[in-house]
Amino acid sequence: MSKDLHHYRKSYEKGALTEENAAQDPMDQFTTWFNEAETSGIVDEPNAMTVSTYGADGFPGSRIVLLKEYNAQGFVFYTNYNSEKGQAIEYNPHVCISFFWPELERQIIIKGIATKVSEERSLNYFNKRPRESRLGALVSDQSNYIESRELLEHRLKDLEAKYEGQEIPKPKNWGGFNVEPLSYEFWQGRKSRLHDRIRYNIEKDQWVMKRLQP
Repeated sequence: MSKDLHHYRKSYEKGALTEENAAQDPMDQFTTWFNEAETSGIVDEPNAMTVSTYGADGFPGSRIVLLKEYNAQGFVFYTNYNSEKGQAIEYNPHVCISFFWPELERQIIIKGIATKVSEERSLNYFNKRPRESRLGALVSDQSNYIESRELLEHRLKDLEAKYEGQEIPKPKNWGGFNVEPLSYEFWQGRKSRLHDRIRYNIEKDQWVMKRLQP
């Protein structure tokens, strides 16, 4: 079976990104775009991002996670360290994270180095999560096979009973990664496929902005 998608077309005409209106610091530019996505009323989850890794199996892997914090030091998300992405980062900490907000015709691609955040920081965030999410972190041996959905649900019921009225402990293999950026690319869709692409790289300890051809 095959399907021809050649007729899919969209003209991008919602904005522009020029060297004049782009911030000199890429974190400032990220903050501006993130705030605009957050307050737009049309982007459902502005903090949803793709994390791409390269594992020991020789294949790249990409999946959607939720950004939980960002600052001058980097971008933080949380996961099971024994998961496929956790093991891939252990194997090769060079990762790529990206945000795509189609409603705004914008994309941000960030390459950087991922390192584990402190246990204290992971615990602090874990204890802020909804109770159901904390139980879910205990239930799931993430990325491993399981015989059925029912078995997973039975495990959840057992843990709900076990920890009723008690604090739920953070799994030792659960915590955060901080991605320290080495480069940023900001993409704004434009008409006739002449998209704006502004990349920031570190040169001599300073961020340098350059335009890429679309």
